[in-house]
Amino acid sequence: MTLAALLSIYGYPAIWVGTFLEGETILVLGGLAAHQGYLKLSYVILCGFAGSLMGDQLFFFLGRRHGGYVLKKRPGWRHRMARVHQLSTHYENAIILFFRFLYGLRTITPFVLGTGNVRVLKFIFLNSLGAALWASAVGTAGYLFGHAAEAILGKIKHFEKWLLLFVLAVGIIVWVFHFVRLHRNRNDSGKTMSGNKK
Repeated sequence: MTLAALLSIYGYPAIWVGTFLEGETILVLGGLAAHQGYLKLSYVILCGFAGSLMGDQLFFFLGRRHGGYVLKKRPGWRHRMARVHQLSTHYENAIILFFRFLYGLRTITPFVLGTGNVRVLKFIFLNSLGAALWASAVGTAGYLFGHAAEAILGKIKHFEKWLLLFVLAVGIIVWVFHFVRLHRNRNDSGKTMSGNKK
């Protein structure tokens, strides 16, 4: 199956799933594919918006309903939670709008806000605006990345598979680094709690 056929079948669902789970990388790849004519940029942005909005709303409601239980299972989140609480105390509207652009706080922020006193309708409204801004900015960035690569390399049809693999590899490296750091923080927190019990 050709790259064009794969993207036409799985491209938009992959963007929705990727952005639901986390996903700058998948949205950049979607923008790059749109530059190459495999996808439409407007639909890439729309799928990124829908996935991000739905994922973060889910985390918000999980925080609302099961915040205490989850926090007992995730002691490594406490430092970042304190940071989110501190920021939201002074800049609540801005945090809801722009948390997707804050590396290291992106995933945990809607959950933390759900454990607090943020009104549901306010979060839905500002979160929708934030998701639209994020999807437009990141999707367009991927599109412009393809444009810049073409300006440097000429017609990038010959290099597009390598370019897509390069962006995917960078995304995987960032994700692995983030996962390892979270795992290390959780282990450190566990050791600290064990030491305190002694």
